[in-house]
Amino acid sequence: MLAHMELRQLRYFVAVAETGNISTAAKKIFLTQPALSRQIKALETEIGQCLLERRAHSVHLTAVGEGLLREARELLQHADQVLERVRGAGRGVRLRVGYAPSLASGILSAAVENFTQTHPDAKVELFDLSTGEMLAELESSKLDIILTVASDTKTRGLKWTPLVRTTWKLAVNRKHPFANRQRITPDQMAREPLLAFCQRDYPEYWEIITGWLTKHRQHPKIAGEYDGAESLMTAVESGLGVAVVTARTAQLFRNRAQFKTLSPGPKPLCIAAGYRTDRGDHQPLAVCVEDLRIAAQAFA
Repeated sequence: MLAHMELRQLRYFVAVAETGNISTAAKKIFLTQPALSRQIKALETEIGQCLLERRAHSVHLTAVGEGLLREARELLQHADQVLERVRGAGRGVRLRVGYAPSLASGILSAAVENFTQTHPDAKVELFDLSTGEMLAELESSKLDIILTVASDTKTRGLKWTPLVRTTWKLAVNRKHPFANRQRITPDQMAREPLLAFCQRDYPEYWEIITGWLTKHRQHPKIAGEYDGAESLMTAVESGLGVAVVTARTAQLFRNRAQFKTLSPGPKPLCIAAGYRTDRGDHQPLAVCVEDLRIAAQAFA
């Protein structure tokens, strides 16, 4: 049973058990209440037993829950001791992290803050790069970890740890005819000049967007290619065209454009931490990846 159970789920369960209230526990561990409820439900499903008796304003442990609480506390204490030994061994290390700002927002800053607090002597270097640049530098060992779109490429010797999935929005100028609409169809969008990230540097973006349009028998009118979210959104603001961006990018630039739901939209984008498979036993790197996973839970 424990082989499939995640330590974070046990931590969430202990927090709920000790507070007796899901809302209070969610605030304590910086999760939303729905996200915490889903994690507890997933734990119950894994075990095959009910752990909590849910009441109007509180929860109480079942007999199985009481037993798990005792075991979980011991297991987590042991895990914390192991992790501390690993972190101690990693002090003084250097980690080079490549990232795309529009995708890494919130996740990377929280993870690096936690990592540097537990590794005060570690040197973390951050590099704002395109997807193509990140993959090339990771492959050549110039980077240790990258935070970007998970690639389906299996010939680079890379491993991906999924962090969060994000949907897509259509960015339009505030004076654009679409500004008063809530939903935009693929054929409506295809009639507009389309601004896009540079195909050479963001191949996964092009594969998803062009594949989605092809599926709906549409051919985009590419009006410009851009090297990053800032330049792309500046072009949208200037009225040069519309752009398909992730919901995370929309959140970052919410005051600079209108963002519309695409219906039906492209498949969700998986943001992940990538690293070389031959570095899998590098303990500080593994700790950093875990910190990224924990930080990403805030967006669940």
